[in-house]
Amino acid sequence: MAQVIVHTNDAGFASITRATSEWKGTLDELATKMNLSNYEIVDDSKLPSDRTFRNSWVKGSGVVTEDITKAKALAHNTRREKRTVEFKPHDEIISLNIPGTDTSAAETSRAAIRTKYATMQTNIDNATNIAGIKTALGD
Repeated sequence: MAQVIVHTNDAGFASITRATSEWKGTLDELATKMNLSNYEIVDDSKLPSDRTFRNSWVKGSGVVTEDITKAKALAHNTRREKRTVEFKPHDEIISLNIPGTDTSAAETSRAAIRTKYATMQTNIDNATNIAGIKTALGD
């Protein structure tokens, strides 16, 4: 099994460092060279295999886990981005008020999008695990 250095970065999530084949020292020596004081060396099998919520990873006791609160925050950002993409063509019709375009149809579509993403938000909030969050996002 390959081993990696795990430490918590300034953003509050786990950073993973792998030694390259050129590195001839130990991982402890590499961590010292990187000026890390609070790190662990773990088998890479202890890392989550799914990187969807990579910025929710936290280190602890020889494993890296996903913090559900952080994962939900990331999911909400993804939800907002998806909603923005779906709103864009309808927003343009309404904001430009182009003659001959059906703004009522655009507004009906926007209402359906709002409902879809409000439901998604509720499902993310109610998720009890990472799989539930991914399901709520439609991933």
